Amino acid sequence: MPSLADIQRPIAAELKEFEPRFREAMRSRTALLDRIMHYIVRRKGKQMRPMFTLLSARLFGPVTEGAFTAASLIELLHTATLVHDDVVDGSPMRRGFFSINALWKNKIAVLVGDYLLSRGLLLAVDKGEFELLRIVSRAVREMSEGELLQLEKTRSLNFNEEIYFDIIRQKTASLIAACCACGASASGRSVDEIERMRQFGELVGIAFQIKDDLFDYGSGLDIGKPSGLDIKEKKLTLPLIHALQKVDKTDRRFMVHTVKNKSDDGPAVARVIELVVQAGGIAHATRCMYDYRDRAIAVLHTFPQNDARDALEGLVQLTVERTK
Repeated sequence: MPSLADIQRPIAAELKEFEPRFREAMRSRTALLDRIMHYIVRRKGKQMRPMFTLLSARLFGPVTEGAFTAASLIELLHTATLVHDDVVDGSPMRRGFFSINALWKNKIAVLVGDYLLSRGLLLAVDKGEFELLRIVSRAVREMSEGELLQLEKTRSLNFNEEIYFDIIRQKTASLIAACCACGASASGRSVDEIERMRQFGELVGIAFQIKDDLFDYGSGLDIGKPSGLDIKEKKLTLPLIHALQKVDKTDRRFMVHTVKNKSDDGPAVARVIELVVQAGGIAHATRCMYDYRDRAIAVLHTFPQNDARDALEGLVQLTVERTK
């Protein structure tokens, strides 16, 4: 599997140039906001979304000014959704750092998310990048709809894989799809090429979410030492959904009752995880993840081979083989 440095190599200069551009896009004249923006920049993650955007642009030639705008726009809107998610979930931590709501309380966190959203929208408008704004705004709409659909369906714990895939396509995959579509659009590609890149990103995004689901049951040598965090938070993951379809009625009633009413009961959650493993939930989800990976690579291979395509393929592999 290629390293992150290998994947970044075709756009190393562009990623370096992106950093100050993104910081400038977040700048505020309000001292409190500027301090919070500085805190957010310090705790940024691996920059997966800017990488998908810039590599998708680089696939078709030099990285354009529009691609930098797209990467900043997506990262601003993504950060806004994370800040709002932490408020909704009451999460005190994000990527090993205190969340904005933990440090500055919910009211300020909501306003910070609104500010980031407005900065992204204004960035696209000021640059005249209305097509990029359309692509990303559609993704944000789908993310909101996916979250609400999940909240609605989780109450009953009675939905099938079709609904699960609909939720994660909207909630997780839509933004990665937007990254890839924006990269192609910023490079002036045809409608067909932009749509194929959007499909590629969507397939990768679904594989990415399934990998996250599997982390709840351990990873690599840690299989069998699961956290069960998703179960404790009453989230329905693919291994659990599959197991609920396979176990007998008695075990199903126990599993549903545990997730709904006893998700803080360690031994009961451990038993649910054991039933998921026995019912083949882990194996099924793993097969699905690799199927989506293979479908994503097949779409990517409809484009000519170059260093950016190789890096995107490496990014797909990193998505499904990562250990955290």
